[in-house]
Amino acid sequence: MASVLVVEDDQFVRSALIRHLTDASHTVRSVGTALEALREVAHFRFDVVILDLGLPDLDGSEALKMLRGLTDVPVIIATARDDETEVVRLLNAGADDYLTKPFSVEHLSARIAAVLRRSRSGAAEPPPSSVLRVGGLTVDPLRRQAELDGARLDLTRREFDLLAFLAGRPGVVVGRKELLAEVWQQSYGDDQTIDVHLSWLRRKLGETAAHPRYLHTLRGVGVKLEPPAFADGEGAPPR
Repeated sequence: MASVLVVEDDQFVRSALIRHLTDASHTVRSVGTALEALREVAHFRFDVVILDLGLPDLDGSEALKMLRGLTDVPVIIATARDDETEVVRLLNAGADDYLTKPFSVEHLSARIAAVLRRSRSGAAEPPPSSVLRVGGLTVDPLRRQAELDGARLDLTRREFDLLAFLAGRPGVVVGRKELLAEVWQQSYGDDQTIDVHLSWLRRKLGETAAHPRYLHTLRGVGVKLEPPAFADGEGAPPR
């Protein structure tokens, strides 16, 4: 059972979601505006938020940014927008998952279950007894902190899970299906989700796909994390 906040202004859709989630033994609170949602997360603890984008007072994508300033609670976007650019923007803004309307209650249940497994199990973390070191990169699973050349990295929960999983397998090429299964705990999904998070992580590591240092993508195979080829920085390609 989970505590769920439904942010949806359409009363019919809202009622249907509340009924379904309650039947699934979840505890549900619901609001119809972004400002109400911000007040809710400021005063109550939720396990997951289902956020509609077409809210009357504030666009849902802006509401998402504000939510991320208050809490790291998993957020599932429920939207009728299926534009790829919009999806990428939402993931970059901190969404954990998204569903395109209309969707079935079974699909929603599966996504909620997957998000809850990811947030509760910590399955992507290596054994917490050891600090992982790859070149100048240090990952501490117990403290959930990462540093690059002594500087603290400001990572989201998902970014840290992805980095820790790869750092625990330095030099090993990890396929996308394995990443989905171990980091996202999904047996299926959109490669775009992985690409967006890898791109976001690269920026924080100070690199690009064109000039990688730690994260290397092998087209059609997977991704690996390994120390930079030029550890001392001399003779390295431009970044």
